[in-house]
Amino acid sequence: MFKKILIANRGEIACRVIKTARRLGIATVAVYSDADRDGLHVRMADEAVHIGPPAAAESYLVMDKIIDACKQTGAEAVHPGYGFLSENAEFARRLDKEGIAFIGPPVKAIEAMGDKIESKRFANAAKVNTVPGHLGVIADSDEAVKIADEIGYPVMIKASAGGGGKGMRIAYSADEVAEGFSRAKSEAKSSFGDDRVFIEKFIVNPRHIEIQVLADKHGNAVYLGERECSIQRRNQKVIEEAPSPLLDEATRKEMGEQAVALAKAVDYCSAGTVEFVADQDRNFYFLEMNTRLQVEHPVTELITGVDLVEQMLRVAAGEKLSISQDDVKLNGWAVESRIYAEDPYRSFLPSIGRLTHYHPPQEAHDEYGRTTRVDTGVMDGGEISMFYDPMIAKLCTHAPTREEAIRHMGRALDAFYIEGIQHNIPFLAAIMEHPRWISGKLSTGFIAEEYPDGFFPHDPDEAAVGVLAAAAAIADSINNARRRTITQQITDNGYAFPSYRIVTLGSLSVPVSVAGERPSYTVTLEEQGEAMIVTSEWVPGQPVFHGTADGEPFSVQMRPIMNGWRLDYRGVQVPARVYTEMEAGLVALMPEKVPPDTSKMLLCPMPGLVVSIAVEEGQEVKAGETLAVVEAMKMENVLRAERDGTVSAIHAKAGDSLAVDAVIMEFE
Repeated sequence: MFKKILIANRGEIACRVIKTARRLGIATVAVYSDADRDGLHVRMADEAVHIGPPAAAESYLVMDKIIDACKQTGAEAVHPGYGFLSENAEFARRLDKEGIAFIGPPVKAIEAMGDKIESKRFANAAKVNTVPGHLGVIADSDEAVKIADEIGYPVMIKASAGGGGKGMRIAYSADEVAEGFSRAKSEAKSSFGDDRVFIEKFIVNPRHIEIQVLADKHGNAVYLGERECSIQRRNQKVIEEAPSPLLDEATRKEMGEQAVALAKAVDYCSAGTVEFVADQDRNFYFLEMNTRLQVEHPVTELITGVDLVEQMLRVAAGEKLSISQDDVKLNGWAVESRIYAEDPYRSFLPSIGRLTHYHPPQEAHDEYGRTTRVDTGVMDGGEISMFYDPMIAKLCTHAPTREEAIRHMGRALDAFYIEGIQHNIPFLAAIMEHPRWISGKLSTGFIAEEYPDGFFPHDPDEAAVGVLAAAAAIADSINNARRRTITQQITDNGYAFPSYRIVTLGSLSVPVSVAGERPSYTVTLEEQGEAMIVTSEWVPGQPVFHGTADGEPFSVQMRPIMNGWRLDYRGVQVPARVYTEMEAGLVALMPEKVPPDTSKMLLCPMPGLVVSIAVEEGQEVKAGETLAVVEAMKMENVLRAERDGTVSAIHAKAGDSLAVDAVIMEFE
């Protein structure tokens, strides 16, 4: 086994590799850019080497710098994580020439499977079902349109060297192919240094299912079940689970055996993932093979008990697999939620900045067989940079059944407290409550179909109203008692402070009475005449109210606002204010503050770089026309006109770095 390895990556995956290496007694070396100088992976590693400026093209993607770091520290092997150089055959070849082991597959397998066009040719030769499409390199948009017309709409435009949803577009018409082809090539060039794209048929109502494979250098290979990754937004996975609610044992076996056959055909070794698209009748087609560790690998680890990073290390060191196919058993159900730095209430636009508060739920395994796991690369005070992927953490739960794993995930999301930047936790929590998700009737169009107009705060249902009102009323009662003590008010003269309050949850008023003291309270919802027993050890200043309501555990996030808190619970985000009857009457008389009118302005929806301005001052534009393109988090975002109008002023130009809500242009 290796004595020292270097992780050629950053963030949560670097931290993930370090954890396993540490458990195996292997020393670790981190590399970092200027932006990651204080990163968690730098602190966790035994050694760290600076490799350049923030831009990945000048640091994490520079092979010479990674190899020099290995020589400088004496690292015997390199684990590439995912992204960056993880599927770069030239990098593996360079390491081999330097006598440094690559903790991944051989160059032949990377070249065969890492290129989406070549991988489909290999799959066809191996008689693996593939999606109809054009496997050749496409020269220009005219050729792209011609090919799409022949295949039939809708089609998927994909970067040959792509991954993570970058350089990928779905097109339903010739016009969309022309524009999508240009955008896909541009994104592919900036993200991977390779602008080749190809086109294939887009399967309607598809499900994204992938098989995890493990292979050693001695001809042994196994599959570790499947993961379903159908909950996607803009082709980027958001929620994954293992196993899939779609597959039966026969289909699982057939897909697994095909995946292993393909791996053996290219002499694969290490961990890899064979991705399939499946229709609702369990017909499946090969998409691609990722010759690296997947972001969503933890759910496979949770249902199989196999540490995939450990297996990668052992295979790279020349060891045989210690497990056979008969040893692989799928136990329980696991769900993973990707916590992203993005604003779900603003069309999921990227958010960057400092994590002023970062408090994930505690990792644990309880007496009911439920596990909570958090893979992250950030910490309190850390910064989410515009230079890298916006993922903050991966939250995983495991339980004996799918229903329990989902419920456990919902509670864990409620307890995941982040402040300083916007994040998608409310959206993830809302999905955990969605009937279609719970039923397992999924497709990759789930988010677009269920949230066609975007995600917006929704009103709490009856059960949530009770929990939210109780948490707010109890917190207010505790605060009032604390204030009376601090100000030395007389509390033992026989006067009973009234327990009746009006809790407003947005526009909803809930009369509540609270009796008792920490940790047990009786909360009565006066209009319903119902009482619940709430237990909690909450004290002022804690950002999350943990408790039980009639024995059922819950967590509510509490952010202070005037006369109350902004509460987050199960995807509901609502301002909660607690008043006496007199205060509630006076508040009802107060005028509402009207926000400024920005309807005649194009505002920058996220911090980013202006790629292009598509119009001029005085130009008339129609609804839907492109106004500008802004790049953020390695993705190009096209800003379009919401209505017809005339451009009166332009305040930005290509190359400008803009803050969120900066005015790009104005209209008459």
